Parts: sequence; C-alpha cells; structure tokens
Amino acid sequence: MSIDLGIPTVASGTAGVPTLPEGEKQTRKDFASDQEVRWCPGCGDYAILAAVQGFLPELGLRRENITFVSGIGCSSRFPYYLDTYGMHSIHGRAPAIATGLATSRPDLSVWVVTGDGDALSIGGNHLIHAMRRNVNMTILLFNNRIYGLTKGQYSPTSQPGLVTKSSPMGSVDAPFNPISLALGAEGTFVARTMDSDRKHLTEVLKAAAAHRGTSIVEIYQNCPIFNDGAFELIKDVEQQKARLVQLRDGEPVAIGDEGERELLVRGEGGSVRFVPEAEVSEQGLADQVVVHDVTLSDPSQAFSISRLDSESMTHVPMGIFRAVDRPTYDDQTRAQVESAVDLAGGPATDDDLQALLHGKDTWTVE
Repeated sequence: MSIDLGIPTVASGTAGVPTLPEGEKQTRKDFASDQEVRWCPGCGDYAILAAVQGFLPELGLRRENITFVSGIGCSSRFPYYLDTYGMHSIHGRAPAIATGLATSRPDLSVWVVTGDGDALSIGGNHLIHAMRRNVNMTILLFNNRIYGLTKGQYSPTSQPGLVTKSSPMGSVDAPFNPISLALGAEGTFVARTMDSDRKHLTEVLKAAAAHRGTSIVEIYQNCPIFNDGAFELIKDVEQQKARLVQLRDGEPVAIGDEGERELLVRGEGGSVRFVPEAEVSEQGLADQVVVHDVTLSDPSQAFSISRLDSESMTHVPMGIFRAVDRPTYDDQTRAQVESAVDLAGGPATDDDLQALLHGKDTWTVE
C-alpha cells in the first residue's frame, strides 16, 4: 500500500533559512574566524577557503544559520576558519551527522567538507546514502589523491602505480571516479571544479547552494607535500585547451580551440568518442553529437561523460554534470511527522511515551 506523503514542491536549497534584514550586507571578513589558518604552504585548501569565504556573503543568510560539518583530514579543518557554526566530527561520518542536522533543522544551510580518503574510504557508505536519499546539503569533496594528514598514504582516488609510504612498490588499487560514483548513487547535483580556478569554483558553488537536495562538488586540490603536481597537466594554461572539457548546459560537448575543436559523438554500445569538428558532417555524425543537458532524469549521458576521464588526463570534464529536481529526504520526513501529529490530534505527551514503552512489544529479560 502506498501513502501520499504530501511532498512539498521543490524549492531553493536555502528556502526556509533566515536571511539578513533588508539593507544589511556581509563581507568576506564576516566569515573569517579569528583562528590562524594552518595548512602547508602552497596547499590548495587556502584557495578553496578564500573562495568559500568570498562567496558566502552572496547568499544573504544569517551566519548563525549556516553550519559546516567536516570529518577527518586536512580539509576537515575548514570549520575552524569560518565564522559560522561548525563541527569537526569523526572519520567519514560527516554526511550522517549533516543528515540529522538537515532533517531536524530546516532553518539551517548545511554544508559538508570532506576529502577523498575521508569520504570514499571509511565514509563511503555514508556518502552514497546521503546522495541516494537526496538530503538537502552541499558536500565539498576535496580530492588531492592522497592521504595528507597521516603523511602520505595512497587514497581511494590515487593513480595505479603511485609510490607512497603505504605502497612503496606502487599502488595496485583501482581508483574511484568520484563523479561516476555520485551519478551511480543517483546524486541530483553533481559537479567538478578546481582549486586554482577561482571564477569557475565560485560559479559552481553558487549553483550547488541554490540546488535543493544533495549537491556534491568534487574539487581537484593540490597537495604540495605528498602528491605535488597531481593535476599539473590541467592547470597549465596551454595544456588546458587540449585537455579540459568545459561542460556548458545546452551546448555540444567539445574540446580544443577553434580550428582544432573536437565534438563528442555517440558510438556503438553506448560509448562516446571525440571526433574532429570538420569530420562530423563528413561522416554523417551530426545527429550523434552529444549536447550537454544537466536536467536529464536518466543519468546515463552524464555518466558516459564522466567516463572520459583517464589517468593520463587526456580529456577531463569540468563543470556541472547533473542538476535535477527530486523530493528531498528531510522535506519528506518532516511532512510525515507533521501528518502524524495532525492525525493524532496534537504532539505526543509523556503518557503516550509511557504507553509505548510498556506496550505489547516490550520484552522482559530475567
């Protein structure tokens, strides 16, 4: 038997969160705490922190209604450096804690800050279930392809063959593709950006915050001490043109400058491949060109784009892969509670609790 949950209409990701009084403005300084920022010199976390502190005032939300929850790792020092509420939690459990917050406090804008080791190893199940449930939170997944805080062991996203302290002869693990994982878990907002591209990072953060549901943003982030240069090929300005696939909604998926431009076309068995633009019409492939559409309910096309990744970074998709509307776990849960209270004629009392505890389902062990 199905039940009509009375699911609310999908709203903005920050709907219900108290805003600033009219005319009041915030600046980056309002979101900078008094704590000394302590990461290694050259760490990509500095750039991400600056982007987040610079972007938060644009939301126009009260600082006391913004919460950052982190797990364990270098990235998880984030809450210390933001003048909002925050929690430095336990390894891999930030999405679970954030789920409780988002469900019980609709007046909060809930953010999770995690790393590739924290989120994809011990925290893997918590991450995929948060996305599956579509809890209204924004997850920032810092991916430096290494365990940094514990001084340089290979992580779930490290490349095969990477020599680290825990893989002195090279890692033999097959790495996760976080974007493919998120799409496979039916994530409703899935994106990728990079620490060194402030403009792109900020635009993706804006879109993630506006989305109602679980937004996950993978951020390529350099670790200068234990995995320096992991993303050097796509940070070099000249290399970017030939390697970065900038995803733009409503436009053909393409790579390269004018004259050297290649378009993504569909192949046999659901595969995709890049073909020089001049050859697309010559080979009669115009109707097979992949036009990016973030609103497709079926994640198959977005998934195939995510599989363009390779260890050699020949083609690296960057941008928003998917942004679809689906009822959120927390909105539905609160609707159920409100419905139950209405049916019962009011909130439960102490007598109701006692009746439950001493009901027919109570077992006595002697």
